[in-house]
Amino acid sequence: MRSAIAAIAGGVIVFALLVARAAAGGPSDPRPGDIIFQTSRSAQSQAIQLATHSRYSHMGLILRHAGALEVLEAAGQVKFTPLAQWISRGEGEHFIVKRLKDPSRMSDPGSLARLERAALEFTGRPYDLYFEWSDDRIYCSELVWKAYDRGLGLRLGELARLDSFDLSNQAVKAKMAERYGNRVPLDEQVISPSTIFESPLLETVK
Repeated sequence: MRSAIAAIAGGVIVFALLVARAAAGGPSDPRPGDIIFQTSRSAQSQAIQLATHSRYSHMGLILRHAGALEVLEAAGQVKFTPLAQWISRGEGEHFIVKRLKDPSRMSDPGSLARLERAALEFTGRPYDLYFEWSDDRIYCSELVWKAYDRGLGLRLGELARLDSFDLSNQAVKAKMAERYGNRVPLDEQVISPSTIFESPLLETVK
């Protein structure tokens, strides 16, 4: 009789733990501080994919905003976009979520707060069509890289000169001529979505 009661009690405890875990969200569910990638449908997406040899041409930082998870992104300007809306804009609604491999980096509330403060400093800044390394205008991967660098002291990949990317495709040449004319800043330091995507500090969670 006692063993039966113990078994029932044990089952209730396990069930309660499973319910609590489900309510809190599983390890693969997006959480504040995660980085999300997609294939953009923008006019420049193809050129970015060809130049970086990557499927992913747009990205953002997941943060809690107005009581829900939203994506802080540089698109037109640095702004929040509801997560579901952001995902629906991508090609085939496909997306990848990445997170720091070392959970101790975000183990205390202060870490996330510092990351958020660094990211929110850019809210409202216009999008940078020229991929310049300044804070006046911001592009998508620059936003995420600078937030992690300034908020947590982590570099998600190293900056690279513009001419280190594959600029040989005609679509890439056409987009660069449209932006820069004959004055392409080949020595400009940039950070691409693909570089952050491949960062050894990150792992795919969803």
